[in-house]
Formats: sequence, C-alpha cells, structure tokens
Amino acid sequence: MTSLNTLKNIKTKKIRVGRGIGSGKGKTSGRGVKGQKSRSGVAIKSFEGGQMPLYRRLPKRGFNPIASKKGVAIINLSDLQKLIDTKKISADAKININTFKKSKLFRKSISKFKILSNGDLNSKIDIEVDYSSKNAKEKIEKAGGQITIKNQVK
Repeated sequence: MTSLNTLKNIKTKKIRVGRGIGSGKGKTSGRGVKGQKSRSGVAIKSFEGGQMPLYRRLPKRGFNPIASKKGVAIINLSDLQKLIDTKKISADAKININTFKKSKLFRKSISKFKILSNGDLNSKIDIEVDYSSKNAKEKIEKAGGQITIKNQVK
C-alpha cells in the first residue's frame, strides 16, 4: 500500500515570463498594459487606491511621559540643595515656580514643575510644587521641611 503523501517530491515548473505568446505569459508578462505597475522597480507600499491607508486608520498608541509635556520642568533634590548652597535661592523664604523664574533658573514658558528624589536635601525648606514623587516628599519632610502640592486630589 502506498502512502497518500506522495505529492512531496513533485516540483512545479518555474513560470518563465516574457518567453513568447504561446507560453501564456508572453508580451507584457502578466503585468497588463502601460501604467506605473507595469514598469520594473516599482513598489507602491501601503497605497490602497485612494482609500485611507491602514496605518492612518489606526489610532496612535504608546506612553507619553509627563516630563515630555511642554511647560513642565523637573528638578532633583540634589540640584535644589546646590542652588541653596550657592545662594541662588533662599531656603528661608517659600520656594515656588516664581522663585525660580525671578532668579532666571526657569524659562518663561515653564508653567509647572515637578520635584524628584535624586540626591539628598540638608536644608529645611518650604516648597510649593505642581507634582512630586513620594520619595522626594518623604525626604523633604525628613529634613524638617514642608511641601505643598498644588491641585492635589485627596
């Protein structure tokens, strides 16, 4: 008894285009007549005949971090301590976005700022921010300072 899978060894002949009218693929080689697609070296990628292409029909996806949003400045605790040590900002007065703008540390286009916990803070400060990391808040309070987060939902 022979196996049903005897078609494995059969190879189909390669179609040789442009080899005469009798081959069925002669003259225009199955490309039709004239036009962009009849020429060699043409690939119309993602063109769907005037229909809105798939890549434009699908929504944009992905994560947009808050730091990349326009008008949000980020400052680390280590940078804040350096500014206090170099006396560019005073630790005695309340520190907010206007303090940084007056001392020309932030551009005018900055409308909000976030404080991050990278580094250590030795000074006792009173600061008002738009955003803060949990660790930064803990470090400020541990140093004896006070932090106020604007527009915080409780």
